[in-house]
Amino acid sequence: MSGVRRSFGCLPPPAAARAADGGFVPAYWDDACRHLCARDRVLARLIPQYGQACLQSRGDPFTTLARSVVGQQISVKAAQAVWERVLAALGAADTVAPQALLAAGPVALRQAGLSARKVEYLLDLARHFDDGRVDPAAWHAMDDEAIIRELVAIRGIGRWTAEMFLIFYLLRPDVLPLDDVGLLRGISQCYFSGEPVSRSEAREVAAAWAPFRSVATWYIWRSLDPIPVAY
Repeated sequence: MSGVRRSFGCLPPPAAARAADGGFVPAYWDDACRHLCARDRVLARLIPQYGQACLQSRGDPFTTLARSVVGQQISVKAAQAVWERVLAALGAADTVAPQALLAAGPVALRQAGLSARKVEYLLDLARHFDDGRVDPAAWHAMDDEAIIRELVAIRGIGRWTAEMFLIFYLLRPDVLPLDDVGLLRGISQCYFSGEPVSRSEAREVAAAWAPFRSVATWYIWRSLDPIPVAY
């Protein structure tokens, strides 16, 4: 596919998602909440606090990956502020096309508040989409680890970014992002009275969440920050 320019537009998640205002939400969400409330006393208390709010996908694979790169190693609030400046620089309302990002160039992206390294990553990602080196439609039929392997081959995308893509674009139900600082902090506060937790301890807590660890993770994030996490 190399050398073939492609336009992706809005590619909705798999059929397991139903349409919602502003994006797509998982059809499994209500079942997941019932499962988690029955299996975990902390989540049984936490989930009802957020009413009908739930995980949403923008339905745009490039935007989700680009937004995840912007959010690497900074707070949710800081990432949202930078992302809004990127959208303004591109004249975009919510989603970003790879061609628009390439046309803007590095100077405009740096002026939006991105580090030089993140600008390099975003432009390389945009080129992967623009010249057809990636095929988002194929990801729907691939398992989680296969998608992660393909994504981490792109410069600037590590396992955490790939896992955010699985959760927020593909709406995969059972992703546990153990490299996520917010998840570890939330588990510490909710289950260990604020004591630091290791990845192995977090994994033990999350064993009860399967097969809906993505959903539990989303609620743990919400316990830390009133701003819903979105990529």
